[in-house]
Amino acid sequence: MYDVVIVGGGAAGIGAARRLAGTGLNALLIEAGAELGGRARTIHVDGLALDLGCGWLHSADRNDWTAVAAERGIAVDRRTPAWGRQHHDLGFPVEEQEDARAALNAWITQIADAAPADDNASSALPVDPRWHAYIRAMTGFISGVAPDRISAADFTAYDQASTGQNWRVKSGYGALVATSLPVNALYRCATTLERLELEAAGVRLDTNTGSIWARAAIVTVSTAVLAGEAIHWPTAMQPWCDAAYALPLGRNEKLFLQIAPGAGFENETQLLGNPRDPATGAYYIRPFDWPVIECFFGGDGAELVAREGEAAGFAHALDELAALMGGDVRRFLRPIAASNWTVTPRIGGAYSCALPGAAAERLQLARPLDDRIFFAGEATSATDFSTAHGAYASGVRAACEAARALGRHRR
Repeated sequence: MYDVVIVGGGAAGIGAARRLAGTGLNALLIEAGAELGGRARTIHVDGLALDLGCGWLHSADRNDWTAVAAERGIAVDRRTPAWGRQHHDLGFPVEEQEDARAALNAWITQIADAAPADDNASSALPVDPRWHAYIRAMTGFISGVAPDRISAADFTAYDQASTGQNWRVKSGYGALVATSLPVNALYRCATTLERLELEAAGVRLDTNTGSIWARAAIVTVSTAVLAGEAIHWPTAMQPWCDAAYALPLGRNEKLFLQIAPGAGFENETQLLGNPRDPATGAYYIRPFDWPVIECFFGGDGAELVAREGEAAGFAHALDELAALMGGDVRRFLRPIAASNWTVTPRIGGAYSCALPGAAAERLQLARPLDDRIFFAGEATSATDFSTAHGAYASGVRAACEAARALGRHRR
C-alpha cells in the first residue's frame, strides 16, 4: 500500500514526484514507456542532443524548468530565436512577410478583443483569404490544429499569459525533464496501467506487472489516453473522460536532417517552406551551430507525416528546402531522426487544444475525484497548456492537493 501512485513519468508526473519528495508520503511513479520524459524526449546522434518533443522553454523567465536547470547547474541558452525572420527572404519577399504577419496579428487581436459568438477561431478569419493558408500553418505550429478546431477563448488565454521569452537547453530539454526525478524517488518504467478502480481504502491500479494499491492516485496521462479505451477507468471518472475528449491532442512532429561538410547553410537561421501551403514545414538551420536542420511540422504537415510516414515527411522537407535553396542542397542533407507522437502508444499526439466552446473543460479536468484521484498534465492548465512548464506546475498542484487530502485522512 503506497500513499500515492503517480501515473505517467512526463513533466507533470516528475513535477508531482518532486513536490512529494520530503513530505513523508510513500509515493511510487509508474511509466508505461521504457524511459522517463513522456512528450519531453532527447535523443543523442553523433554527440548532439536533439529534442524530438518540447525544445524551447516558453515563458522562460517564469518557467519552472528554468529554475530546475539552475538548481542542477545546467546551462540555459537565452539567445533570441530566429523565428519569424525568413533567411535572405527566400521564397517570401519582405512585403509579403509584412502582409502575412499583419493578417495573423489582426486575427489574434480580433479573437481576443471581439471574440466570435461561437467561440470558433475560424469565424474571425480575415475576409480577404490571401493569408488563410499562412494562418492555418501558424495555428498548426502553435496549437497542432486548424483554426476551425480552436476555441478562441482558449487561444487567447495562452497568448495573453505568454511572456514571449523563449530559451533553450543545449543538453536537451527532454533530458532535463527525464533526469530531474529526485534521487530517492521510487519509480517503475515499462509499467503499463490497464485498469484503475476505486476501493474502500483508496485505489487499485492493475498493471501489466501486477496490481498496486494506494490511498490516492495522481493521473497525468495525455487527453488521448484519458478519452481512449486503452485503460479501463472507473465509471465515476466519466466527466473527466468527457472533458479530455473536448481537449484533443493536436499534431506536431519534428524531423532532423544532417548537414554534410561543405554545405552552405548559415548558423541559427530559419526558413518557412511555403507560406501559401498549410502543410509547410518550419526549418531551423544549424541550431547551436550544429550540422543539422530541425524540420517542424504542425497541423496539416504533421498529418501528412502521420498518414504517409516519416519518409514522406522527409521528402516533403527536402522538396521545400530545394525549392528555396536550389536542388543541389539535396546532396548535402541526410535524414537522421524523426518523432512519431501521433502514433506513439500511450501518448497519441502532441499537446492539447480546446475545441470551440470547451475552454472551461480544462478546469473540469483539473478537479480531484473524491479526494482519491487527482489530475495533472498540460491539458489541466488554464493558461500554460501545451507546454512542459504548464505540465510541471500542474503536477505540483495535484501533489499539493493529494498531500492535503491524505493529511486529513491519516492512517
